[in-house]
Amino acid sequence: MAFSNKPHYILMFMVSSILVLFATALDVSNVTAEAPSSGSRNIPPVEKHVIIHNIVANGQPLNVHCKSNEKDFGMIQIPLGSRWGFRFLVNSLKTTKVRCHITWYKGGDHYFDIFKVSRDDDPYGMYPICNECIWDVGNRKDYPMCRLNYYKLNPYCFKWDG
Repeated sequence: MAFSNKPHYILMFMVSSILVLFATALDVSNVTAEAPSSGSRNIPPVEKHVIIHNIVANGQPLNVHCKSNEKDFGMIQIPLGSRWGFRFLVNSLKTTKVRCHITWYKGGDHYFDIFKVSRDDDPYGMYPICNECIWDVGNRKDYPMCRLNYYKLNPYCFKWDG
């Protein structure tokens, strides 16, 4: 019984040879397999830009000291009509909060969370997400912190924090 007389042996030899070559080609890389990671590690941090605009009613400069758990942005004095801003990244756990201590002559001593995820970066929140969060400070007595929306109409105004 000659090998060439049996076509099914030839076909089986060719198929098995192709499978061996294919399996060998798949195993040539030296890349180490990684375990699947959680989705939050793959999300790039989001950069935010906070801008504080001094429009206090009595015309005084604002003294502002803002900091988060990750960074202290320092103490700055903002003249009337001027703006000051800073940039930061929202952490992957979405727990970033930036708190500011704001004072001015005859204006009191106040604290305000100038950025918090639940208000400023929640797609399902009450207010729209802001990547550039622009705040007018001090023009309204009862609601002195006003975040401007894109068209600068009908700002979102808030009271000082406790």
